[in-house]
Amino acid sequence: MKQIILGTAGHIDHGKTALVKALTGIDTDRLKEEKERGITIELGFAHLKLPSGLTIGIVDVPGHERFVKNMVAGATGIDLVAFVIAADEGVMPQTREHLEICSLLDIKHGLVILTKIDLVDKEWLDLVRDDVSSFLAGTFLQDAPIVEVSSETGEGIKELLTAIDELTKKAPERALGNFFRLPVDRAFTMRGFGTVVTGTTVSGHIDVGIEVTIYPKGIRSKVRGIQVHHKDVPSVKAGLRTAINLQGVEKETIIRGDVVAEKDSLRPTYMVDTVLEYLESAPKKLQNRTKIRFHCGASEIIATVILLDRDSLSPGDQCFTQFRLERPTVFLSKDRFVIRSYSPIRTIGGGYVLNPLPLKKKRFSKDVLQELKTLNEGPDQAIVEQHIKGSRLQGLSKTELSFLTNLSQKEVDEIINRLISDNVIFKSDIEHEIFIHAESYNKSKEKILNILADYHRRFPLKDGLIKEELRSKMAPNMREKVFNYIINDLIQEAIIVREKDIIKVKDHQIKLLQDQEDLRNQIEQIYLKEGLEPPYFKDLGQSIIERGGRDLLEVMVKDGTLIKVKEDLYFHKKAIDGLKSRLVDFIKEKGEITTPDLKKLTEVSRKYTIPLIEYFDKIQLTVRIGDKRILRKRQ
Repeated sequence: MKQIILGTAGHIDHGKTALVKALTGIDTDRLKEEKERGITIELGFAHLKLPSGLTIGIVDVPGHERFVKNMVAGATGIDLVAFVIAADEGVMPQTREHLEICSLLDIKHGLVILTKIDLVDKEWLDLVRDDVSSFLAGTFLQDAPIVEVSSETGEGIKELLTAIDELTKKAPERALGNFFRLPVDRAFTMRGFGTVVTGTTVSGHIDVGIEVTIYPKGIRSKVRGIQVHHKDVPSVKAGLRTAINLQGVEKETIIRGDVVAEKDSLRPTYMVDTVLEYLESAPKKLQNRTKIRFHCGASEIIATVILLDRDSLSPGDQCFTQFRLERPTVFLSKDRFVIRSYSPIRTIGGGYVLNPLPLKKKRFSKDVLQELKTLNEGPDQAIVEQHIKGSRLQGLSKTELSFLTNLSQKEVDEIINRLISDNVIFKSDIEHEIFIHAESYNKSKEKILNILADYHRRFPLKDGLIKEELRSKMAPNMREKVFNYIINDLIQEAIIVREKDIIKVKDHQIKLLQDQEDLRNQIEQIYLKEGLEPPYFKDLGQSIIERGGRDLLEVMVKDGTLIKVKEDLYFHKKAIDGLKSRLVDFIKEKGEITTPDLKKLTEVSRKYTIPLIEYFDKIQLTVRIGDKRILRKRQ
């Protein structure tokens, strides 16, 4: 059965609430202040059974200029608008503003209701009707039916019911959407039930018992119960006024504008990329970095306007814009929004979302503008490809792509398969199915080789870069498995070599210059001469250290000339080999050796004997038993 939400719109005191009561018998003004002042302040809700048998939800919005933010919250998610104009006053300021808001929210269907006809004569009513027709010319309501009613006398109510019924039959079926979302417009506590939130289910569906997340705070809960039109139901889908009983959540933790969604399905953000349409009625140009009031769903957030291709936006124009929000919220692609000036407050524009989770954009960048043009005009495949390309070396999963594009998992799967078969993207993490674009993939390979080549040039005596250091030079947020995938590919292509944790270009070889060769020989002679009492590296002399002695030491360790026994302590291989032979002979003869025995054998101090005996343990020549060593295996 078709799901329809009808929303009222119009100037204050034009009879919207009285009209809803005449239609449904429900007084949507529930607050004491509303009763006392005789004006609607908060959103009101009712339901109406039409002659055809279809029951629709009704959202009654305030008309006072001070409460337009509540009107915007109520208008979000409606399918049809009942545009109310009082016959005794005609078109008024909020009449114009509410029509602009409806247009900005992309509401395409509705009817016009001239109320309070009992207060005017026929001649005046004809004049008002002509004025309203002129006012609506060129808008989405220019061909809408105009119904004249009196909520006081009941005149025209029956005809209005028929007109609404006919309109619902013609209204297109609302797209279900891929993500359940309920922007919260009210939260309260019911005795015996706990916290209840209400709102219009704008997309997707949810069942009782399903886990949900309340955004942007990320509060976890479960759906204990669902009501639609005051009746318990097992599930709900897009297009219905909905009340959800939430498990284990305090009412105070939820505010208007929060969004209830299926668990972990959305991503909060402080930024959003959009197409901004600036109203012709705006009083002046919109300057870059202007602070405005950003309305989306049921939320109002102060935001800064970042115009991406100009310094100011003229009334009637549109452009790509990034909004930077003072507090986070959640979006999906193509969500509609409205902006109002910070002060004095009035509606000045609106538009729709292109990227619900963007990075900070650089203004006047050709690449940025091309990216947004693709997201705005491209087919689904181009949009998916653009998001993968935009993720660079971070890559994206299918779940992330479904969220960013607002496509179903099945649609994303089909597009991913085509892009892989065309070698446009690669699956860089098989376990988590992370995809990177071929352009990023090829650039990353090139960057790795450039980093390694530069490192070899600057440090010719070092074998290569530590793997994690190389990854940190690539991108701070690069996934480890994506990096490993690229590294392994370069190894398989025989372009680079990995030795333990060291990465180097395959053809890199350590080649000493003449002065380095001379210094190497000088260092070798020192260690060869000093035998089992070599100097610690720091004692080699400032001249040797400053000329790159430590790098040469590492080269000599790698080529086997020197042996590193512990940090800063090196021995010539000949000295170690000679001692090793004597040590083995001693233990074979005596069966064991102690540290004092080794000290006598080597005739060197404990400064050297302790590191040496521990070195032989480390290379598994000897094994320690108490204060003695024996051979680990037969020599």
